[in-house]
Amino acid sequence: MMTVSRRETRALRSSDDVVRVRQAVRQWAMAQGFSLVDQTKMVTAASELARNTVDYGGGGNVLLEALNEGSRRGLKLTFSDQGPGIADIELALRDGYTSGSGLGLGLGGARRLTNEFAIDSTPGGGTRVTITRWQCGDRR
Repeated sequence: MMTVSRRETRALRSSDDVVRVRQAVRQWAMAQGFSLVDQTKMVTAASELARNTVDYGGGGNVLLEALNEGSRRGLKLTFSDQGPGIADIELALRDGYTSGSGLGLGLGGARRLTNEFAIDSTPGGGTRVTITRWQCGDRR
């Protein structure tokens, strides 16, 4: 049975908040026993999604959750905003697609760096992206 051992919500309003979220994700990943490689993957994915939340969503929040399932340890992050939403999610997930001046690697890159990825977006109603990574790359 999966349980949440720790939960915290952080605001994402500015570049400084993005930096603070990166630091928190690294600390939480370390506490969950992630390898350096898995820490880096989760921090990179979190950084991309936090930046999107600020730049494209007009700011929002991230919910951090430490997961336990038997001997497995994981980290789940849910980024949410009330911004303009994404009209074509499939297109937005393609490498190279950008609605701004970025490289177009954010959403697709975050999906590749994590074990679980979900996105829900409504044009005019905001976006919610949830990512989960399990220590040792366990993809169950």
